[in-house]
Amino acid sequence: MKRVKLDKIDRKILKNLQENGRITNVELAKEAGISAPPCLRRVRALEESGFITGYHAKIDSAAMGFGVTILAQVKLVSQAESDLKKFEDLVQSWDKVRECWMLAGETDFLLKIVAYDWDDYQHFLTENLTAAPNVTSVKSSLAIRASKEVPGVPIEV
Repeated sequence: MKRVKLDKIDRKILKNLQENGRITNVELAKEAGISAPPCLRRVRALEESGFITGYHAKIDSAAMGFGVTILAQVKLVSQAESDLKKFEDLVQSWDKVRECWMLAGETDFLLKIVAYDWDDYQHFLTENLTAAPNVTSVKSSLAIRASKEVPGVPIEV
């Protein structure tokens, strides 16, 4: 069942799931103002139509030993679509790269990278990133702290 237009109940469901992916269907239904069975049907429809693309737990990187986060601006020699795609495919194989954004402008890609420490990042930088085909330059910025990390998009109900 494809759903394109979202009503107020759909928006409530999405907002609540985005804020708490572990909410039970009963709690979600209560928040949306409907009973549990139609709520579950709506959630499934939202998943099938692509509004909900997955669920995940937010893991504390420092607790897992990743002490540094780096934002790396990557510039490629060629911006031909096939070269951009090859780089994106290569990035998929690097576990330390947690986000990859293709940009318009002087920088081709912005990568969010986690590493155990600065030396670990430098090893990744020299062995993987700058050694990658078509990479002409990398500008690294060490993140000091995140003052806002909100998943998803703003949802008005």
